[in-house]
Amino acid sequence: MTYTTVLAILTTLLGIVVGSFLNVCIYRIPKKEDIVFGRSHCMNCGYVLKWYDLIPVVSWLVLKGHCRKCNTRISVQYPLIEVLNGILYLSVFLRYGAGVETLLFCLMVSALLALSVIDLRTYEIPVGFNYFIFALGLVRIISDRQNWSLYVFGFFSVSLPLFLIYVLTKGRGIGGGDIKLMAAAGLVLGWKLAVLGFFFGCIAGSVIHLIRMKVSKASHVLAMGPYLSLGLYLSMIFGSSFLSWYLGRF
Repeated sequence: MTYTTVLAILTTLLGIVVGSFLNVCIYRIPKKEDIVFGRSHCMNCGYVLKWYDLIPVVSWLVLKGHCRKCNTRISVQYPLIEVLNGILYLSVFLRYGAGVETLLFCLMVSALLALSVIDLRTYEIPVGFNYFIFALGLVRIISDRQNWSLYVFGFFSVSLPLFLIYVLTKGRGIGGGDIKLMAAAGLVLGWKLAVLGFFFGCIAGSVIHLIRMKVSKASHVLAMGPYLSLGLYLSMIFGSSFLSWYLGRF
């Protein structure tokens, strides 16, 4: 195998392992539980999982999706999040190759994935995720100092107009968590990709949520976090090519 292939496989495996931690965050953060020191256990019988019960994807398949102790069904969410995070890491690696940029973007897509699931369930984006993405943005500025203004402008490019909407509508037009998310994401991606990501997210939200309302009778109340996250991811992967194609038409 080539060096690039080996790195791609390792990146995917890392994504799957990190995905296992994301499952912990998704379950515990809304409950205000410790995500670092608390032992993983069965939610039904309290059985404390052994190390061999925690192997991402493999353990779920070996146990056929059931608790080893009480045989209660384990949600398919666990392997799905692990595999999806691995695929996201691979896509970032294939787009950007090996480097600091890839590391930052991989960590960002993990945060976007976890906060999307939580927001979809609770209609709230835990502020810790936005702080984490903001920290990635600071590293981004340090690692690409010559283009610092791109990221600083990115911080305000979408979040400032959204904040004005928030003030004018007294919080009814947009959520505070969404504003913080776009500010932090803009600091990582820069203003061009942040604006494009918001555009993609709004389109995704309009189309997908209307379909959900029609098919599954979803509430008209919209959790924007998942759609903004999708838009930011699409912008991260395809944004530069899209902008080059679009601007080349004029």
